[in-house]
Amino acid sequence: MRASRLVSVLMLLQARQSMTAQELADELGVSVRTVYRDMESLQFAGVPLYADTGRGGGYRLIEGYRTRLTGLTRDEAQALFLTGLPQAADDLGLGAVLAGAERKLHAALPPELRRQAETVRDRFHLDAPGWYADRDNPAYLADVAAALWQQRRLTVLYRRWKEPALVRRTLEPLGLVLKAGRWYLVARTAEDGPPRTYRVNQVLGVEEIGEAFDRPTDFDLAAYWHDQLAGFQERLFQDIATIRLSPRGLERIRDLWGDAAVASVIDTATEPDPDGWTTARIPIESLGHAETEVLKVGAEVELLTPVELRDRLRATAAALAAVYSRG
Repeated sequence: MRASRLVSVLMLLQARQSMTAQELADELGVSVRTVYRDMESLQFAGVPLYADTGRGGGYRLIEGYRTRLTGLTRDEAQALFLTGLPQAADDLGLGAVLAGAERKLHAALPPELRRQAETVRDRFHLDAPGWYADRDNPAYLADVAAALWQQRRLTVLYRRWKEPALVRRTLEPLGLVLKAGRWYLVARTAEDGPPRTYRVNQVLGVEEIGEAFDRPTDFDLAAYWHDQLAGFQERLFQDIATIRLSPRGLERIRDLWGDAAVASVIDTATEPDPDGWTTARIPIESLGHAETEVLKVGAEVELLTPVELRDRLRATAAALAAVYSRG
């Protein structure tokens, strides 16, 4: 967004003293013409900057000028990336810290940028959890986050899906991820195993926050999470089903099915037949799960394959007919 880009321009010029329009454009991923417009806006807002021409020239701030983005504490700086997620900041115990950082940022902006920032806050709100799902409220999230910030080992009592269900783990926390309103801890065991993912809501107790550990220098949290999601999708879907959808069914699946199924329908849909029905393919996790998903759409979908799933649906439909035919 433009207000954020203008602040970035100020920070770049303050840090590097002088930058050409092309250098700014490359750094910000915009056109040179956009940079020229941004410079005019900053000058109009009262920012004392000028352009040197010729070899070694570029845009500069007047000597001695500094934005008032000073005085931020370390905790406030850590909280800045959560400015669009106030609830997440509260969950991590950083709500008050975030409010303080936002006040300092607000005071540091020129009047025009301040008005733009206020407009953005008034008109946009991010609600991370999906529909029909409650957000997590992990009892020990603040303790987990504290161990992560401090880079210290964490011994927890953890509930998992396989036996034994309750296990004691000493973990080296590497990152926290908020996905659809649920918190996940990425950590490796103290025995230096590969990173694994733990649902923070399944931490039933924190026994101690222990000694410091050396964080692996090559660990990339975003890359790890991307790979985990890709692997999850591959492990999740076991088969492909072929279906026919009525025009109304095509509309309903956007509200009833997950993103992967809807995307597959869009990618594989044929031209409508003379009755207006479309044939497509969808990935399925299991016969039981697929049966439930198909039944959500009712008579607006017909499953063609696999045959085992079609047989299950036929039996379920017959049972439903018997129930509703009773006097």
